[in-house]
Amino acid sequence: MSGDFKPKSFWRKPEGFTGALFLLGLIAGAGWLVFSFLGFFLTNVGMIAGLAVLGMLIFTALDNKARTLVSYMYKSSMRWITGMFIRIDPISILKSYVDDLKSNLRKMNKQINMIRGQMHLLQEMILNNKKDIVDNLNQAKTAKDNAKRNVVILKSRKAGRLKESNVKYEDLLRKMEVIYRVLRKMYENSSILAEDIEDQVHVKDQERKALLAGHSAMKSAMNIIKGDKDKRAMFDQALEAVADDVSNKVGEMERFMEMSESFMQSVDLQNGIFEEEGLKMLEKWEMESDSLLLGQAKGDILELANDDDTTLDLSEPIMQTENANRDNQYDTFFD
Repeated sequence: MSGDFKPKSFWRKPEGFTGALFLLGLIAGAGWLVFSFLGFFLTNVGMIAGLAVLGMLIFTALDNKARTLVSYMYKSSMRWITGMFIRIDPISILKSYVDDLKSNLRKMNKQINMIRGQMHLLQEMILNNKKDIVDNLNQAKTAKDNAKRNVVILKSRKAGRLKESNVKYEDLLRKMEVIYRVLRKMYENSSILAEDIEDQVHVKDQERKALLAGHSAMKSAMNIIKGDKDKRAMFDQALEAVADDVSNKVGEMERFMEMSESFMQSVDLQNGIFEEEGLKMLEKWEMESDSLLLGQAKGDILELANDDDTTLDLSEPIMQTENANRDNQYDTFFD
């Protein structure tokens, strides 16, 4: 398994919550029994029975194999009970993530196209403003040569206002370029992620079925008594690690999509302004640590977006990576 992965403890899993409730119920039940039958426990027979139970508990607590076996049986029972009410099968969870990713990819593709269209429009507005600036300055020069002071003032002021507008437009364009570049890269990486998960689900589903066919609770218990690791538990643990990683990446993907959509809705393209809250959200994202989905590419994207010497080609197609030409990013989880 990947060396960077730290498995969740039993108590942090859904079945851990069930186990905690069940354990509290056992303690409360035991307390009620002792209180209700206190008179019995004070008799010779009651004291012998109580000491026998206490002895068994002490033996279980001190004997490593007994403690491990009881723990395994308890955890397995809680997992079975929890599975009756909520979905905890990692294969099923991963399949649902594939559906979520495909749905998000369709939404993200629409966002990319929408932002591309807005950027084309904004670039055209900046270009037209530059032409108008030159035209107004030329008119001001001609008016000055002809001693038409009012026309000089009018045309000079108009050129100044257009320059101020272009400063706002260019700043807005840089912010939109960050979002556009990030969405494109997230789209590329999420497409790969969806392929990798589908491949893993297909392969690991077959492996898990074969493992379960030769698996039994008694066999696992005997392996644990001998000190061997439960292969099914290790296999499911790796699948859970994949599911947790995918969950974090899908969450990041959806958060950025929501943020970018909120930012674009706040944009008033005609006036070149955007709400302060949308800008703060984008700046906060830029200052955060490395992205799970983008990796080291996040820093490169921000650098390119703020480099005046780099021109963004809005007609460039989104890169498609062939699955056959690369390694599956989740293979190491099962090493």
